Amino acid sequence: MMDLLKAGGWLMLPIILCSLLALAIILERLWVLRRSYVLPRSLTGQLPAFAASEPPYWLDIGQLRGHSPLGQVWAVALAFRDANENVRRERVEEAGRRVAHDLERYLSTLGTIAAISPLLGLLGTVAGMIQVFTAMTLHGAGNPQALAGGISQALLTTAAGLCVAIPALIAYRLFQRRVDELLLGIETYTAKLLDAQVRAKKVGG
Repeated sequence: MMDLLKAGGWLMLPIILCSLLALAIILERLWVLRRSYVLPRSLTGQLPAFAASEPPYWLDIGQLRGHSPLGQVWAVALAFRDANENVRRERVEEAGRRVAHDLERYLSTLGTIAAISPLLGLLGTVAGMIQVFTAMTLHGAGNPQALAGGISQALLTTAAGLCVAIPALIAYRLFQRRVDELLLGIETYTAKLLDAQVRAKKVGG
């Protein structure tokens, strides 16, 4: 491995750093973007109780806010239950935007890694070809050992850049899709909660 790194030249260092950062982001997002965490059944299964402002005995609004992303939005809906409907929906939408921002955290960084990794590999290819032509100028084309270093650098950096970019791009697209699905779920359950609150208020009034 060390021989490969040395053969790839100094551009292998940023490519390796990109790979480590991408791996860290992928593992972190896999943990955070779990449906059981974002849309826990402990909340969705008790929507009628929340609509009547009777959350489970173990859960107040403060705990609800820290319970899950769905809980953050529902906590605002409960806190502004008696406010004007337009004000309440505006506050809920603000909470939804904050949750969306949290769910999309680090995805732009992952997308950037997917974009720049092949460019770093291409830069390594250019650097390797420059080394090849320099060796040809100094030693002529008949000395394969003088050309081998530049050729290996060109091939290794290109391959390394693609090996980082391809899984990073796949993960980026999959996470974007998952975030969209989770946000749609939050929006759907929150709309049901708001409508149920309106009906409960009419019955109670």
